[in-house]
Amino acid sequence: MLKKATFKLLPTGLLLAAFLTSSVTTVCVGQSKKKDKKDGFVSIFDGKSLKGWDGDPTYWRAENGVLVGEITPTTLLKTNNFIIWKGGQPADFELKGEFNITESGNSGINYRSEQLTDIPHALRGYQADIDGKNNYTGQNYEERKRTTLAYRGQKTTIKPYDGPATPEGIRANVARNAWKGLNVTGSLGSSDSLKTLIKSNDWNSFHLIVKGNKLQHYINGVLMSEVTDEDTVNGAAKGFLGIQVHVGPPMKVQYRNLMIKQL
Repeated sequence: MLKKATFKLLPTGLLLAAFLTSSVTTVCVGQSKKKDKKDGFVSIFDGKSLKGWDGDPTYWRAENGVLVGEITPTTLLKTNNFIIWKGGQPADFELKGEFNITESGNSGINYRSEQLTDIPHALRGYQADIDGKNNYTGQNYEERKRTTLAYRGQKTTIKPYDGPATPEGIRANVARNAWKGLNVTGSLGSSDSLKTLIKSNDWNSFHLIVKGNKLQHYINGVLMSEVTDEDTVNGAAKGFLGIQVHVGPPMKVQYRNLMIKQL
C-alpha cells in the first residue's frame, strides 16, 4: 500500500539561503570551467608515476607529487640524461611549472629538440638552463649544437647561417661556449641583478613562451632571456620536450605542477 507523501515547509529565510547557495555554486562551477578552457593549460605529469614520460628509473622517479631527477655517488653520469615527454613534439606552446635544485645541481628544460639514436635518453636542441648556483638559470643554451644563444639578461637575434650544416661546421662557429652568430639587440637587466630574483635551495617558477622563432624564458614571472632565431638551417620549429640531469657531482632536482598550452 502506498503511503501518502508528506511535505515540510521551510521558513522563507531558509528557502532563500538554499536558493542563493545553489545559484552561487552553479555560477562558480561554470566560471571555473570557463576559466580552465580559456587558460588552455593541461597537466603533463600526474605526480604519482612516470606515465607519459620516457626516462631511466636509475635517475628519475615520481615522489610525493614531484618529478625527481637524482644522481648519487654510485650512479654518476658519463653523458647528460633526459626524461622525455611522450605527448608529442610541440611547435608553438607555453610551458609552466616549478623547480627546486641543489646547489651542486645542473639541469634544464629542453624543447623543440631532436632525440639521439646513438645515446640513450639524450636530446639535442633548445634548453632553458637551470643550475643550483644560479649562474646560468634563465639563459637559452642549445644542447649539443650552437651552445649559448642568449645569456641571462639578453635579448638576442641569431643571424642566418650560411656555413656547412655539419657538426664540424657548427663547432667552428662556437667561441667560448657561445654561438658566434649571437647578436645582442636589447637588455632585460644585468645578469647579477636578475640572479637576485632566483631563490637558492627553494622552489622557483618557470614559464617558457615559444612562438614562431621567438623563445622567451621567464623565472618567477620575470623575463630572463629572449631569442629571435633567424637561423633556418640550425633552428627548429618543433620537437621533443624533456628535462635534464647533467654530468657532474651528485645532485637532485625536483619539478612539479608541469603544465603545457599548445598555441
